[in-house]
Amino acid sequence: MSRDYDGVALAAPVTFGYERYSEHAVPWFAGRTLAAMLESSGIDKDAIDGFSLASFSLPPDTPPSIAEYLGLELRYLESLPFGGASGVISARRAVRAVQCGDADIVACIGADTLNPQGFGDLVANFSGATIDASYPYAAGGPNIPFALLTRAYMDRYGATREDFARISVSQRYNANHCEHALLGHKSLSMDDYLAAPPIVEPLHLYDCVMPCAGADGFLVMKEDRARDLGIPAVRLGGAFECFNAYPDDLVQLRSGWSRYGAALYEQAGTGPKAIDVIETYDDYPVVVMLQFEGMQMCGEGEGAAFARDNPLTFDGPGPAHNTSGGQLSVGQAGAAGGFLGIVEAVRQLVGAAGENQVADARTALVTGFGMINYDRGLCSAAAILERVGE
Repeated sequence: MSRDYDGVALAAPVTFGYERYSEHAVPWFAGRTLAAMLESSGIDKDAIDGFSLASFSLPPDTPPSIAEYLGLELRYLESLPFGGASGVISARRAVRAVQCGDADIVACIGADTLNPQGFGDLVANFSGATIDASYPYAAGGPNIPFALLTRAYMDRYGATREDFARISVSQRYNANHCEHALLGHKSLSMDDYLAAPPIVEPLHLYDCVMPCAGADGFLVMKEDRARDLGIPAVRLGGAFECFNAYPDDLVQLRSGWSRYGAALYEQAGTGPKAIDVIETYDDYPVVVMLQFEGMQMCGEGEGAAFARDNPLTFDGPGPAHNTSGGQLSVGQAGAAGGFLGIVEAVRQLVGAAGENQVADARTALVTGFGMINYDRGLCSAAAILERVGE
């Protein structure tokens, strides 16, 4: 693992504009999110000299055109094509840029819009592999590969639908206490989950995220600067990114977390038992269990048992998990879904979560997973965040 991330902080977490469909384009979401971050931090827009953006629905615009629209003069600009791993990767690379002097303050944003045809258009043209090998055979989108993965996990480890339900139900409880969760006004019980209609067996309705529009973001700057400005902030204790992990596995039941998780804890000088808040990428419950296992919250194949043994709610004993409700209850706003967890982790650690605040949260684990290309997710990442001053 690479050297420490000392001296740089993440601050000003913002979740903006979540709605089922939107008439607004990505530049609008990005601009409003940036404005909210500047307002909460008291920083002038002219101080932003770095910008990191993840978006599926940005075309025909580009990150440089976003800079023009927002009136930003930049010396660091990055586009992140990593889907659900984008938030952690954005933070990691922005921290390095600030450490190296390539930027003073980086705005990191994930933003996507959605119209009723938008998700179908996205999955139809997601990659060459999907265009040639899945979509023409009515197998476009992530449901079929995740149904395969879920069935393989159930067959190998004996997990049941009741086990997966504990992920969805606990997250809905958290969402019931989170103001920006699109499904937060609806309750979800174990019976509701089990009675839901099938989508692609063994996946049923509450195993699948609801696509939507929205944005998430945060600022990255020197820790001293955040302190001088009185901005509550967190530091990056450690992070990694990995692509195409274990390519010879026939079915993806592990990813970069299994390969680099132990080194991440070593880099951060902590361990699984010290984690107060876990924010996983949760487009389907099974991948949450893989992240639990890969990040050593439990052993291989023990994700279901971990979900049975821990309430996973923001106000329960044990580690809190996906405290905003995660994508399964907030919604999946395209690439912003890859920022949802890290933004919520920053919010929790600075004590700004509101009704769903975890008491005395000091350390958070954030994981990411993205870019389902035909049969597996190609991008994985993780980070450990710590409250500044701890």
